[in-house]
Amino acid sequence: MKKVGLFFGSFNPIHIGHLILANYILENSDMNEVWFVVSPQNPFKDKKTLLNDHNRLDMVELALKNYPNIKASNVEFSLPKPSYTIDTLAYLNEKYPKYSFSLIMGEDNLKSLHKWKNADYLIKNYHIIVYPRVSEDETKSTEYQQHENISLIKAPIIELSATEIRNMIKENKNVRPMLPPEVFEYLDGSSFYK
Repeated sequence: MKKVGLFFGSFNPIHIGHLILANYILENSDMNEVWFVVSPQNPFKDKKTLLNDHNRLDMVELALKNYPNIKASNVEFSLPKPSYTIDTLAYLNEKYPKYSFSLIMGEDNLKSLHKWKNADYLIKNYHIIVYPRVSEDETKSTEYQQHENISLIKAPIIELSATEIRNMIKENKNVRPMLPPEVFEYLDGSSFYK
């Protein structure tokens, strides 16, 4: 059975922090692949700062072209909006019955997991890989943290934010070191995020 870690996000834009994390998980877990699931609309995020779905998918595909075990997924593009993880998982399980899916999320998402649609079902039926995030909230534990399906990993903490990158682009600041080269080239000269 192929083990796939699902890394959901708007990737608005994808940056080197995403790649470092996905590569770390591949190298330090039993995952065979990591899929970047580009979300058209996260129910918790404002859509007005979101670049077009296909532009974000293009950037993810460009960023991953040299990583054979990390793939871009547009599975949520054809599902009802907003995107709920539990619905996407149901669709993927039906489409890929021989695959075992795990979720990849930051500690910040674990803290708000109780707000997710069918959160208890999700945690009972799926392995969740949780990477560390720097947090202003010092209370690290959550009701789910001790659950047998939760794996807290010691991945490097990369404090890069897509919001910060978008703001820097708007201010004509250099973001080249923060982006995969192909993504920088894609954005450079475009009016995206300006």
